[in-house]
Amino acid sequence: MESASLKFIAFACAAALLFNLSDKPAWRTVSLLLSSIVFLALVTSGPLSLVPLFGFLLVGYLTIAVIQLGQTRLMGMGVCAIIFLFIWLKQYSFLPAEIFIKFPYLTLGLSFVFFRVLHLIIEAGGGGLPERIGPVAYLTYTLNFLTFVSGPIQRYDEFARDQFSASPLPLRAQEILAAMDRIVVGFFKVNVVALILKIIHADAVASLRQTAPLKGHVLDGSILLVSYSFFLYANFSGYMDIVVGLARLFRLRLPENFKRPFSATSFIDFWGNWHITLSTWLKTYVYNPLLMSAMRRFSSRWLQPFLDALALFATFFLVGLWHGRTSEFLFFGVLQGAGMAVNRLWQLLQPMALGRQRQKKLAANPLYLAISRGLTFTWFSFTLLWFWGSWVQIRVFYQELGISGIALSLLSILLLATCLLALWVWVRERAEGILLVGEPVFANPYVRVAICSALVVVSFIVIYLLRQSAPELTYKTF
Repeated sequence: MESASLKFIAFACAAALLFNLSDKPAWRTVSLLLSSIVFLALVTSGPLSLVPLFGFLLVGYLTIAVIQLGQTRLMGMGVCAIIFLFIWLKQYSFLPAEIFIKFPYLTLGLSFVFFRVLHLIIEAGGGGLPERIGPVAYLTYTLNFLTFVSGPIQRYDEFARDQFSASPLPLRAQEILAAMDRIVVGFFKVNVVALILKIIHADAVASLRQTAPLKGHVLDGSILLVSYSFFLYANFSGYMDIVVGLARLFRLRLPENFKRPFSATSFIDFWGNWHITLSTWLKTYVYNPLLMSAMRRFSSRWLQPFLDALALFATFFLVGLWHGRTSEFLFFGVLQGAGMAVNRLWQLLQPMALGRQRQKKLAANPLYLAISRGLTFTWFSFTLLWFWGSWVQIRVFYQELGISGIALSLLSILLLATCLLALWVWVRERAEGILLVGEPVFANPYVRVAICSALVVVSFIVIYLLRQSAPELTYKTF
């Protein structure tokens, strides 16, 4: 059952009907947990494949229970144990192969379960949990099938606020229509936009291997980089739209994971709007403690910008390490960390070099903002080479284009992104200012119904004409 397929949506809607048969917290909890267990059964090959996952969850739960009994000094050991189990179960390449489990087992969703369990352990150690967590509440939170595959990474207190409340969120006609609106938009992104972009990307990869003049390779290289960036956005944000909409049918409010990331005018702002729950989690549990510890150790004001940049580098290096177990993802993390660190130094040192007034004036300049937006997009697109490609594919990319070809491709992307993203921001702002009956035209329910109806029709036409299944959710593999 694909994560953004009609089967998944139908399964979730059937589970939502069961969930809403009663408003009692006990019924809602049992029905959601039962739905999650059924979902696990549908995506596994047998009970044995679930043993490592439930072993991981058991270690996490026992650690939390012991901490909540007052043994807070064991938090560090629990965190280390969970991190090691995660690395072991994911079979990271720097570990000896002899220690890995030999039979096939489920790793789907393990990366996101890892964040939820680690969050609970840290919060339990710091006294941040609202109450003691029983096994049913723990499993309902960690195995929630809506967020199991690819997030978003929701805090326990936010989940408990809706799921275990005696007064659940209302589910009136307007909430149902809004949820269906979100589901349709997400389905269109995943099954139409992402599918077309995946085909374009695959064609560009194939064309790059063919004999062609440098001009043709530069074009292929540019298309290859840009198409994957938009594919990843449509693929991942489309799935988020689907699960956020479905969650509303379960009277749950999932946190947003995307907020117009390609409109960001700095790499730091980009990560504040791309995979928001991941960057927020890392900021809370990695960046803030690292920076505070470093500043306590080194009190010099002159060093503070560099300490800040170093903490950001370490934090976003972990982004790459979390995404995959190979050296490609390790290098992807280096590039993410480098982008964040350089961006932070630029932000902190720029006022010192220019003065605050000149810096504010520069930051408000439309041309400066457009170039910053284009540069942010170009850097992210380049770093994704190590996200989707192997070293063999990256070597082909380098051999076919060379240094000059790669430079021309990146310059082309920078120029186009600077102009087109600025135009998109301008058009979007003007469109949002159009009013219909006193409200923004795209917020009007009749307009939304018309748009969604059109998206449904286009989706099924494209799926029928192309006769290709939608690309798998990229984050399903993490």
